[in-house]
Amino acid sequence: MSEKQQLYKTIIEQLLNEIQTGKYSKLQKLPPEVEIAEDYGVSRTLIRDCLMTLEQEGIITRKLGVGTVINKHVLDVVTRMDLEVEFFDMVAQAGYKPGIAFININEAVTDEAVAKKLLINKSDLLVSVEKVITADGKPAIYCTDYFPKKLITHKSPDYEMLKKPIFDFLKKFCNLEVYMDLTEVKAINVDKTLAEKLDAKEGTPIIFMDEIGYSFKGKPILHSKEYYADGIFKQTVLRKKI
Repeated sequence: MSEKQQLYKTIIEQLLNEIQTGKYSKLQKLPPEVEIAEDYGVSRTLIRDCLMTLEQEGIITRKLGVGTVINKHVLDVVTRMDLEVEFFDMVAQAGYKPGIAFININEAVTDEAVAKKLLINKSDLLVSVEKVITADGKPAIYCTDYFPKKLITHKSPDYEMLKKPIFDFLKKFCNLEVYMDLTEVKAINVDKTLAEKLDAKEGTPIIFMDEIGYSFKGKPILHSKEYYADGIFKQTVLRKKI
């Protein structure tokens, strides 16, 4: 990440913190861009870019002649399905202590379905990371991530790092970042395998997300299957007119 990108990320995080619990938390609207820029000691252009990101996420709404309105009702949402949030952060935001009950890292030849999603050959090797994330010790998320082994550019990748968010591994050992996801969301019933993983009764309805992560250039680099235990998360989707 370049210095400019790091500064951009830092300012967004600081602005969000100030909106949630800091000096802007009691306000209905943010100060003008020029005032915020002077306050943070950065350019107005950078602040405009940061505010644009917050607007895309629904945190604020900007309108000429009105200003920058803080959307308190959006801030109150605990779990956003339309935003990419690390599992541990998601569990913590829901008010639980996150943990890992099970993890299995493996290499295997891909199957036809995964090969089709990642646009690779069926003979290509896949790295798979299977894990169960807990909330206060109770299974909350069962997930399996897949990515082609050929994406690894480092001579000695540390697979132990896959116990952390997979995005860190992709960045360090593949020089890749997931820029966006396309996710199919549907309700399914718990089968025998999921019942064991999530400590749930067979037939219980749960949320399943079938996700493909793309690089900035639009290349599929990560396929994820995510199963969310019932009764832990309240998933909300922000929908905006375009």
